[in-house]
Parts: sequence; structure tokens; C-alpha cells
Amino acid sequence: MSTDATDAERLPLRERKKLRTRQALVDTALDLFTEHGFDGVTLDALCEAVEISKRTFFRTFTSKEDVAMAPTQDLWGAFLEELDTAEPAAGQPLFDVLRDALLAALDRMPEEGWTDRVLLSRRLAARTPSMDAHGLAFCDRTSRAAHDLAARRFSLPAPPDLRPRLAIDVLVAAFHRALETWMEAPSPTRNELAESLRAACQAAPESLTLPAH
Repeated sequence: MSTDATDAERLPLRERKKLRTRQALVDTALDLFTEHGFDGVTLDALCEAVEISKRTFFRTFTSKEDVAMAPTQDLWGAFLEELDTAEPAAGQPLFDVLRDALLAALDRMPEEGWTDRVLLSRRLAARTPSMDAHGLAFCDRTSRAAHDLAARRFSLPAPPDLRPRLAIDVLVAAFHRALETWMEAPSPTRNELAESLRAACQAAPESLTLPAH
């Protein structure tokens, strides 16, 4: 789910209610998981806190891990949408197209509250093995989806050429390094994450020629 605030205002009432319920689930889950530990909060307790049924929960999320990792998963969902509408300049490197799509997706994330949710989610994941495993599976699915989408939209070499998928893998690695750096800032902001991502992407190709002595 990557609908930004402006788009949300244009949605029908029923869809806006779904979005509000979804956001309440994310906020409540992150607060409860942070206070009591991920394993210390049952799905029943989470649903009760938001005053919804488990059936409603599973219409929105697949698991506790899914709701806990929603802030960054929303970003990558928006990335796929941006990539699907990207119009690269002639000869523009694929990596730059991917980077620009991720920066555009980041710009769509709400300025109010999103960074706080990301921080809570990442700190929780650092001490929750099941979230880490969920994140790896999500990353693989998203990378495959990005590869398939880029192959459909752009004139890319077909397998067994490894370069398109490696470009995506490098972007994902750069994002994770940028996220680590960003989380160490005193008061991380969305714009600072964008700058951290730009710096990591710039360093990526240079890392391949870095002397080992």
C-alpha cells in the first residue's frame, strides 16, 4: 500500500476508512511490539487494541511480521509503481533509473510520522529473527518483481545476462547501507534519508574499483 496523502483524499469513503484502519494497525502494532516485544503481543491482542476482527486484519496484512515491516514495504511498493511509469532518457544507465524511482517513491512517503515508524520497525527487526526472515523474503520478491517490470518496460539484455538483476541488487544494498547511516543521525528526517541514499548510490560503483591496499 503506497497511497500518499493527496491521493487518499480523492478515494471513496470506504477506501479512506480502509486506509485509516490500516494505519491504525501499523501504529498500534509498532507501539505494542516496542513496549512488550514482538512475541509478547498476540494477534488477538493487537486486533482487540484496534477494535477489529482477525478477518479484517487478514484482509490487510498476512502476518504480524507484515504489519511490523509495513513502513519500508510501503516504500518499495511505491518504488515499483514509480519504476512502472519511469521514462528514462536515451542512454540513461539502468542503475540511475532505479535510483531515481526509489528517490521518487521516498518523496511520496508521508512527512508526518513515516520516519518514526521506519525507526521503530527497523529497531524491532534488529531483535526479532522472524522479522529478519520476513524481510529477506520480501526483498527477494520485490527484487524479482522489479527485474520483471524493468525487463518488460526497457530494452534490457535477457538472461543469462546478470547485469539487470545485479543493478537491482546493488540498489537494494545501497538502500540498506543508507538506512543504517541514516538511523545513526540524532533526528533522522525523510530528506536526510534521501541524501544518504544518494551518497550510497554514488559510492556503489566506486566500491568495485576500491584498492585493497
